[in-house]
Amino acid sequence: HFRSGPAFGLSAEVKSKLAGKYDPHKEEELRLWIEDVTGKKMGENFMESLKDGVLLCELINVLQPGSVRKINRSSQNWHQLENIGNFVRAITDYGLKPHDIFEANDLFENVNHTQVQCTLIALAGMAKSKGFQSRYDLGVKYAEKQQRHFAPEKLMEGRNIIGLQMGTNKLASQKGMTSYGTRRHLYDAKIGMDNPMDQSTISLQMGTNKGASQA
Repeated sequence: HFRSGPAFGLSAEVKSKLAGKYDPHKEEELRLWIEDVTGKKMGENFMESLKDGVLLCELINVLQPGSVRKINRSSQNWHQLENIGNFVRAITDYGLKPHDIFEANDLFENVNHTQVQCTLIALAGMAKSKGFQSRYDLGVKYAEKQQRHFAPEKLMEGRNIIGLQMGTNKLASQKGMTSYGTRRHLYDAKIGMDNPMDQSTISLQMGTNKGASQA
């Protein structure tokens, strides 16, 4: 049995915030991309066109042939939910991460259209990373997502600061410190990467404590 009411009892305030994050421009880009990939024309209401799961299954079958072997074209709820579930499994196999994938109720019960949109953008990015060609360029290559690159000199700078901070306080213990220096960690990522402390500052903060214990 599937619920027909509002899923998880989301408040009107939460639903409003989720709806506020929905991007109409991205919807139009997704519409063009999906129509180009599948060769099918979507209806006026974007989400309603996806709700039975048929177009979603056809989409992943173009990107990865044979992903969904049976597509249910019935109007019964459980058949439509099965389509959505098959699509979710297929895009997981295709390489999308769990945190990028919507849940069936997000689409079927209109719980979180923003997450549905994010999933489709991620799927477009994954398709691009796998070399799939489309007339519409959407998203970034999935393999490039969430990667951070640091210049070699920045990485070396961070290592030098760690060495200074740990090497100038050999005999001191800061265990349980509750006053001066309590909020200073051995390595502060923000300071280490953006505004390195000079040696005199480190000496004042940590180097004058030789032989002392504040435990």
